[in-house]
Amino acid sequence: MRGTRGWLRALAAAATLLLAAPMVPAQTPWAALAPLFDPPAALAGQMGSLRSPLVFADGSPVRSAADWPRRRAEILAEWQQLLGAWPPLLDRVPMEVLSETHRETFTQRRVRLAVAPGQRIEGWLLVPDGVAPGAAAVLVPFYEPDTSIGLGARPHRDFARQLTHAGLVTLSIGTPVGDARDPDRGVVTAQPLSYYAYVAANAWTALAALPYVDSSRIGVVGHSYGGKWALFAGALWDKFAAVATSDPGIVFDETRLNVNYWEPWYLGFDPKARRTVGALPTPGNPATGAYKTMRERGMDLHELHALIAPRPFFVSGGAEDPLERWVALNHAVAVNRLLGFENRVGMSTRPTHDPTPQSNAQIVAFFSHFLRR
Repeated sequence: MRGTRGWLRALAAAATLLLAAPMVPAQTPWAALAPLFDPPAALAGQMGSLRSPLVFADGSPVRSAADWPRRRAEILAEWQQLLGAWPPLLDRVPMEVLSETHRETFTQRRVRLAVAPGQRIEGWLLVPDGVAPGAAAVLVPFYEPDTSIGLGARPHRDFARQLTHAGLVTLSIGTPVGDARDPDRGVVTAQPLSYYAYVAANAWTALAALPYVDSSRIGVVGHSYGGKWALFAGALWDKFAAVATSDPGIVFDETRLNVNYWEPWYLGFDPKARRTVGALPTPGNPATGAYKTMRERGMDLHELHALIAPRPFFVSGGAEDPLERWVALNHAVAVNRLLGFENRVGMSTRPTHDPTPQSNAQIVAFFSHFLRR
């Protein structure tokens, strides 16, 4: 009995010491991310042959942060002229809830919303348990919305599910009308990737209207096709507060079949021209549409990266976006530095196009760091 009392006293003393000891904080999202916001030493400062975004069209340099709005407007105007004009954005985008269930640590709602004049789509809204006013949110576009919430057959593409587990509200959407190779753009006459950005901007309005979402903390992320969509959405709609893209091809690259911006369902749409799709551009099968003009003018996607600055931008690179893409990202780094910002451009790498648990954790850490308070 005496031994038992002694054991209990020792246990109580240990508990007291444990409760009095300072808590050791878990690793912060930034601790995991920080190394990814520095290019490899061999690529630091390398700009390649890309046209600098910090030079005006007349050849004069951008000398200060005060010059940047005018240069940014110049870049945006050139892209918009080639991509085609948007119709007016929708003033209100209410979400109609079609069904609701509780799953894991969140409420899962099937929703319907307008994304363009006369066009309505269905998607998934995931709301974490205990959500409070001022929550951050992320739009997740893909071919269809089920994969992004973990209901698809292909693994590690459940970005929305994982972000919601981390405490962010997510809205997952798919291609309007469901055919990514032949999207029905309705009254929108812009190139398809610009149309997708227009859809994303209206989806942003739907998220921003939710009473528990902080409209200043809404991001966008996508993989592959969805990554192209996220890149254009973040560049062309500056209300997205943070942008992440998973292996879409962040520069034009006509040696990579999957970096296929020349296809008519991306930037190569031309009702008067036809080319064999699913093939690299060649003299006998040339590029068409806005893509053709962009290449002739020496334009590239690093100009879109510059449009994102100074908002945080993260590339989860794989087979299509190896570390050498830092040469393009260095231009966005230069723009951010001109504006007085560091650590706003990051990149990770993996050998495969498919996301991995590690690359997904990095995306979650990115949004947790830059969007959550």
